[in-house]
Amino acid sequence: MSTTDSLMQLASRIDINPGEKGSPPIHNWHPQRVLDIDLKIDHQGQWLHKGAPFLRTSLVRLFSTLLRKEPDGCYYLITPAEKVRVQVAEVPFLIIAAAVEEQGTNQQIRLETNVSDQLLLDADHPLWVETLADGEPRPYVRVRDQLDARILPQVFYQLVDLAESVQVNQQTCLQLRSAGHTFLLGCFD
Repeated sequence: MSTTDSLMQLASRIDINPGEKGSPPIHNWHPQRVLDIDLKIDHQGQWLHKGAPFLRTSLVRLFSTLLRKEPDGCYYLITPAEKVRVQVAEVPFLIIAAAVEEQGTNQQIRLETNVSDQLLLDADHPLWVETLADGEPRPYVRVRDQLDARILPQVFYQLVDLAESVQVNQQTCLQLRSAGHTFLLGCFD
């Protein structure tokens, strides 16, 4: 059975069990066979096969649960028998929404990815901000394992509105609280 057939067989489970929860146990799968079938995730989170976008969101959702970043720094779709290399332009996911679940000192912020993963901004899912060469902030969050998401600008602005100003080393910084943890969004003079 080819890799494409194997992945399509796994994808068929979505149609049979659309309400199924959880992720496949890819941490237990260590296939030796590696295939390249021209799979890519672009900067906008669009999944492509041989340059053509995936049209079925259920297939993208399934494939996202099979994704793993290996110690070689490459991304792969993992099956029990083989792994398929996926070229990722930046990070595999995007944060498309944020919601405050509790406010005040117990504030909790829930984030949603472009593949419908939900996560609480906390110690297991930290937020960090990198600064681009042009000075623009580029915020990220850990989704699971070694898989990260870029936070879309409109969501980042929402998080900035929730942040509080604090003084750090004679600079004013924006700090966001969620689930008992603080995350630095940036500093300015």
